[in-house]
Amino acid sequence: MTASNRAEHEIAHGRKLSEAGAEQVWGWGTPAGQVRFRRRADWIAAQAGLRSGVRVLEIGCGTGNFTEVFAASGADLLALDISEDLLERARERRLPGNVRFVCQPFETLDEAGGFDAVIGSSVLHHLDIHPALAEIFRLLRSPDPASGKPGGVMAFAEPNMLNPQIMIEKNIPWIKERMGDSPDETAFFRWQMRRLLREAGFTGIEVTPRDWLHPAIPPAAIGFFEKVGSALEKIPLVREFAGSLYICARRPAGTGGTR
Repeated sequence: MTASNRAEHEIAHGRKLSEAGAEQVWGWGTPAGQVRFRRRADWIAAQAGLRSGVRVLEIGCGTGNFTEVFAASGADLLALDISEDLLERARERRLPGNVRFVCQPFETLDEAGGFDAVIGSSVLHHLDIHPALAEIFRLLRSPDPASGKPGGVMAFAEPNMLNPQIMIEKNIPWIKERMGDSPDETAFFRWQMRRLLREAGFTGIEVTPRDWLHPAIPPAAIGFFEKVGSALEKIPLVREFAGSLYICARRPAGTGGTR
């Protein structure tokens, strides 16, 4: 699989999502999906330290539903996607001037060390992960010893391969297609992601299994399942089967790890 073939598949997938209603396909449109969405968006924003004066790159912004939450922080936000079809939906949100939507692969940005944070939701699993992490490392700023500022941070939420539904969905082609997945996307194991981040040179690595609230949960049961999910996230071994991996890591001083 070449990079150009993968990109072509993702652009075609973006067109299909736009036509079908991307946020419904992704599960963000249901009442339970909205709760899950807001929890994820708030976590990413907090980990990335979003606020006025912070320069942020969001990769795979899609229809801009997460971008809209991030924009409210006042951060200077560059939101990229390779699907012009999805970006048309994002631009319809008429977000404030601190947000700029651009149709461009993030790997082609000539802004090494230019970002305080690189963020995204459910995007890394669409990418060739080894070069993607190397590019994220490159784009984050190094620590500034003079001011005491730490290096830039990455914060993402991605599907957890140990979750039974995700394992089936990502590995059985006809189910993958029926569920609205792109042909090249996958999911990650927690220990795999920790190793990949270490090899890419990141430090302060946190990969935490979260999300037990399924988008199909009826509104009357959301409160109950939120409580159950919060309890399950604290139980060793059981928590490993949650639906998502919440991923955070930081760029240290130096040039990074192996590529």
